[in-house]
Amino acid sequence: MPNRLFALTALLLLSITVSTSVSAPASAAPTPPAPAVFSIASPDGRLTASITTDHEGRPSYRVDRNGAPVISSSRLGLILLDAPKFERNLAVSNPRTRSFDQRWEQPWGERRYIRNHYNELRVTLTERTRPFRSFDVVFRVYDDGLGFRYEFPDQAALKQLRIAEELTEFDIAGDATAWWIPAGEWNREEYLYNRTPLQEVGDAQTPITLRRQDGLHVTIHEAALVDYSGMNLTRVEAHRLKANLTPGIGDGKVVRNAPFHTPWRTLQISDNAAGLAMSSLILNLNEPNALGDVSWVKPMKYVGVWWEMHLDKKSWASGAKHGATNENVRRHIDFAAAHGFGGVLVEGWNVGWDGDWFGNGEDFSFTESYPDFDLDALTAYANAKGVQLIGHHETSGHAAHYESQLDAAFNLYQRVGIRAVKTGYVADAGQAKVIGSDGKLHYAWHEGQDMARHHLKVVTEAAKRHISVNPHEPVKDSGLRRTYPNWITREGARGMEFSAWGNPGNPPEHETNLVFTRLLAGPMDYTPGIFGTRTRPGSQVATTWAKQLALYVVIYSPLQMAADLLDNYEANPAPFQFIKDVPVDWDQTVVLNGEVGDYVTIARKDRHSDNWYLGAVSDDQARSLPVALSFLQAGRRYTAQIYRDGERADWKTTPEDIVIEEREVSSSDTLTLRLAAGGGQAIRFIAQ
Repeated sequence: MPNRLFALTALLLLSITVSTSVSAPASAAPTPPAPAVFSIASPDGRLTASITTDHEGRPSYRVDRNGAPVISSSRLGLILLDAPKFERNLAVSNPRTRSFDQRWEQPWGERRYIRNHYNELRVTLTERTRPFRSFDVVFRVYDDGLGFRYEFPDQAALKQLRIAEELTEFDIAGDATAWWIPAGEWNREEYLYNRTPLQEVGDAQTPITLRRQDGLHVTIHEAALVDYSGMNLTRVEAHRLKANLTPGIGDGKVVRNAPFHTPWRTLQISDNAAGLAMSSLILNLNEPNALGDVSWVKPMKYVGVWWEMHLDKKSWASGAKHGATNENVRRHIDFAAAHGFGGVLVEGWNVGWDGDWFGNGEDFSFTESYPDFDLDALTAYANAKGVQLIGHHETSGHAAHYESQLDAAFNLYQRVGIRAVKTGYVADAGQAKVIGSDGKLHYAWHEGQDMARHHLKVVTEAAKRHISVNPHEPVKDSGLRRTYPNWITREGARGMEFSAWGNPGNPPEHETNLVFTRLLAGPMDYTPGIFGTRTRPGSQVATTWAKQLALYVVIYSPLQMAADLLDNYEANPAPFQFIKDVPVDWDQTVVLNGEVGDYVTIARKDRHSDNWYLGAVSDDQARSLPVALSFLQAGRRYTAQIYRDGERADWKTTPEDIVIEEREVSSSDTLTLRLAAGGGQAIRFIAQ
């Protein structure tokens, strides 16, 4: 039946709605023909995107699934600063279609092979009045969603676009619950998720996830954000969301010379939450690897001189509490080597941390060490033990100052053998600093066009030295890791450090929100693995130990930190064993169940063995989740090493109550996972 449906859809791929000629009195004015409607269906025929114009020439699109609307008629277009806007008097014509089906391999990732299968429709929108400017709208429709973007050709009447705003809309068909964080606020992307009716959404960042009353899940985001401002959404009325681009540093939010294209505006669509988390849409809408051989990009686990600063036991600044000392770093290197970790992150090693560095950054040197830190000696010591230091560059949002030292900083890391760097942009939103085209220093938003350019420059310069990049306080993830595989992970959400500070920390549902919102964009350096859950006085990590272990499977990142103090791992070798065993590079991923903000269970197969790993986490409710093990290889036995919440486990009172046990299982078995309040379960399936 699906094949017949697709064949029928293909015949109607370029269907044009034309009014039927009817005899009319000679005195009656002729009825104008209805505007053309062009449509494209997904490979399975269930999802259809259509584009048309109304009688005033206003373009719009809609999305239907199984014949019912998902996105009702929604506007398209742009407002320009110094030229008429693209909003009305447009005619849609010249439809071109194609199909694409390819299986491609990730050099690292949550799954090794990805199918990129879509049908594409390209149409041209041309002004019906002078100067007859034109642009294309391109739709790529997949079984699990779609992307669309604007493409502007080189033309005499439009050499440069100074974009004040997009007119792009998403009119959600039906009532929905929304999970979202605010846009335009001081703390960038680091907010707890709101769960509200769609009608209560204000200014929201993407990804934003919606669940309709009929259970359909929709996530709105963007892919391939290059030399453009990040897209936010503003609810303007009822169920209608409108694009709201991040401000630029000048008059326009975006300034580009033609030819160019915008990022893809994306819709991931699924019958359930688990389907959203299985989608590869964002990656597929990015260009293939542009770096060539990237075998030098190494996923790994790491420890670091970091958590102790957040607990106020050490400091980034020099002095008696300085954390980045030769002695302390050697201890971390020895620990990493003894327990099989690939890297040691060191923050606070470089001059500039003394004084007021938040949002300033002018005093940072990215090549000069503090006197009690010997970069050459420590990197040599680490390399001799099979461990590498992970460099750290905190910019305090001063991108211009960082770029002035970028070559020297990366050349230094290349010389001493550092192959990964964590960058940081700690500054109030809108207070990043960039050099504009006028050669002057300007304040910029973290997700504006200039910062999008900056981050890509850092990644490409790092790639020339075979260095991977993990930015914190970053520009949003939009799948560019496919094109630049050394853009290995990033932060871009409330991480574990909020639980060190407390007041409030991350609540138990935070991670179950992240899986179905932020993590749909790409990997996150969340820094799990905390056993010392009582942090500062009056503060506590809202978790059980078993949940901390499960997060290594649930929250995907090819760089995974064992974030706690080394003392806590040395004192608890039994649960620490799972952190030592769990991989960070996967062959397959299966999302077994989940509800946004409530719970999720994910199984992943190691890329370098036949072993599987499972992680399940819950919110503040205790749960029992039946899980079929059908993802395991049929006919094969496995030893399940289980790390589960004990009978008394509760994140508030007894987070350390953990039971570690083994049993034999096969693909025909079903396990019942019992999760405590704020709890979780982690399982290692060892193939026999």
